Amino acid sequence: MKHVTLRQLKVFETVARHLSFSRAAEELHLTQPAVSMQVRSLEDQAGLPLTEQVGKKIFLTEAGVEVARHARVIAQQLREAEEALAAMKGMRGGLLNIGVVSTAKYFAPRLLTSFRQAHPEVELRLGVHNRGDIVRQLADNEIDLAIMGRPPQELETVSEPFAENPLVFVAAPDHPLAKAKNIEPKQLAEESFLLREPGSGTRAAMERFLADNGVVPRRTVEMTSNETIKQAVMAGMGISFISERTIVLELATDHIVRLDVKGTPLKRHWYVVHRAEKRLLPVAQAFHKYLLEESGGMDEPAAAKTGAAPRGRRPKQEKGRA
Repeated sequence: MKHVTLRQLKVFETVARHLSFSRAAEELHLTQPAVSMQVRSLEDQAGLPLTEQVGKKIFLTEAGVEVARHARVIAQQLREAEEALAAMKGMRGGLLNIGVVSTAKYFAPRLLTSFRQAHPEVELRLGVHNRGDIVRQLADNEIDLAIMGRPPQELETVSEPFAENPLVFVAAPDHPLAKAKNIEPKQLAEESFLLREPGSGTRAAMERFLADNGVVPRRTVEMTSNETIKQAVMAGMGISFISERTIVLELATDHIVRLDVKGTPLKRHWYVVHRAEKRLLPVAQAFHKYLLEESGGMDEPAAAKTGAAPRGRRPKQEKGRA
């Protein structure tokens, strides 16, 4: 592939990211035939097909996955060079790729909006995914920073806590335990537990809490989103363990109640995470600093108001295998 151009790689990286020629053309402000021509030219250079179409869907071949991986690295290096030069010229703009776990979607947009007001020249790209996808994006260098409740252990990262994340048991207002005080964890053993998918940080925290208290759930129902869990709790399908930041509105309107279980709220933290070897560009450094210094202004949920750590005091940064 001696005569591959940067343009071809950029076009193919965009196609690979969207798995769509039309969406790639829209992002690159090109026609779809122009995008197809660039990909075909790259395939000629590679001597192998890079994409295949099954029905109306586009998939990457094994060769396409490999080329896309290198194309992402090259695109990132070019962007780093551009932003480093821009910083030297005194420019303050740039592109910031942020990935957040689905639970953080309830407050992350507010933080980004506030940051954007102070840095209107910054272009933001926000992706909301489950934890597994966020870890993969970190590993593949697709995002600059991630916001998550449990830093990954499977790759080297720098993880710093910036806000409290109280986890609580919740139920419908007419649940038999709704008004009970000092509930022993073992009293929950007969309940139906509404859970997130395996790999969820909140689910892992709940499983550890129950195991530490000798509780083995007899009935569980797995659900793929916090919104589904909240609706199921309100419908009386069972109880759940959830970040209190996700149910502020439901608590305020008495659609959901927090169960007074001993040992809860379970105090955890939200972390801002990046690859240990990643060199943060000026715009990413600015957002990172903003989170650590300004996130104390986040509205505290009701549970966090009792016994919350003073603002601005955070555990030390975790570096290495987080």
